[in-house]
Parts: sequence; C-alpha cells; structure tokens
Amino acid sequence: MSRAFRHRLEPHPVRRCLVGLTGLCLAVALGGCAALLPRGAAQTGKPWSDFNQAHAAFERIQPYVTTTAQLREQGIDPLVTPNITILNYADLVRRLLPPSGNDIALDPGIRDCMQAQTACRGYEIDQRHIDRKRVGNFWLDFLDFRRETVITGWRFNMLLLVVNDRVVYKLWGGQPEISEVETTRNPLGPLQGFGQSVLGRY
Repeated sequence: MSRAFRHRLEPHPVRRCLVGLTGLCLAVALGGCAALLPRGAAQTGKPWSDFNQAHAAFERIQPYVTTTAQLREQGIDPLVTPNITILNYADLVRRLLPPSGNDIALDPGIRDCMQAQTACRGYEIDQRHIDRKRVGNFWLDFLDFRRETVITGWRFNMLLLVVNDRVVYKLWGGQPEISEVETTRNPLGPLQGFGQSVLGRY
C-alpha cells in the first residue's frame, strides 16, 4: 500500500481532535448528570438552626419564672419571630380541656391559665428544616420512568402558656431526625400522563 493511499485512509488531525473533544464532553456530561437532578429545601425562619438549639431553648424556659421579656431575648417574640401562632383563650380551651365528664388532673399551669381566662394566651411555635434531593439515574428521572427523592431534616414544636407576661406552662414535641425516601415509577415514562389524560376524555 502506497504512502499516499495510507494517508488518505487516516483521519484528518482536525477531525481526530473534534472526535476526541466530543467524546470527552460526552463523558463529562454523563458523569455529571446526577448533579443536574433538582433539589429543594423548606425551612422556617430563625431563631434556631437545628433541633438541638430549639430543644436547648425550650429547656431554658422555666414555668412561673421566665417572662415574655426573657423570651424575646431568646428570639421568641410572636410579633417578630416567624411561624409563631398566638392562641387566645377559646383556642386553648378547645385544645387543653378534656371532654366534659372526664375527671383528669390538669397541670397547675393549665389550670391557672383557664382561671385567668382572657388574661391567658398561648404561643405555638413551629420550626422545621426539610431538604429534598432527587437521586438515582438522571435519564430515568428526566424521562419520568423512575424518580427517587431523599428527604432529610427536622421538626420542632413548642407550646407556651403565658399569664400576665409570665410563662406558666410549656410543652414540646417534634422529630429530631427525618429520613425518608419517596420513589415514583411510571412504566410508560413521559407517555404515562398523556395516556391518563386521553383516557380521561372518554
């Protein structure tokens, strides 16, 4: 085989370069597909950035000792702090008093609140941080065949009863660690919703 013939068979240097760059870009794109999956977060405002901080703030509150001024120093102010619900006397009666006829001993703080009537109010504090991250195969997710979402975070709820600007009762609850996985499978992929919409017309 002559040198000139072999030269015609060999790919052009520029073409080889383009092919190499294309392969490199494709490899980077496929390798970084997971980073393209959407993610989101839902969180309330301050005063706490995690569950431990919220629980520590709750422990510092002492019934019949802590005042509303001291609550404000901790960042608990219903007029400023987001996601604090002010409960009036009627709200508290519905939530805290047992059904008529049930002889249940009430906490002294609840009893004092009920006796104070309209002079008592409640602070319901709901704090949370939820992260949602889609994981798995990018193309299966992109084409809607299979979507997997990892959910992590925490929730903290606190109820305070206040009479004459002093806390008389406190209660807390929540989830220190949230860990869930949501998986959605569509055998028809992007056609799944289309088929359901067509069938819905008949």
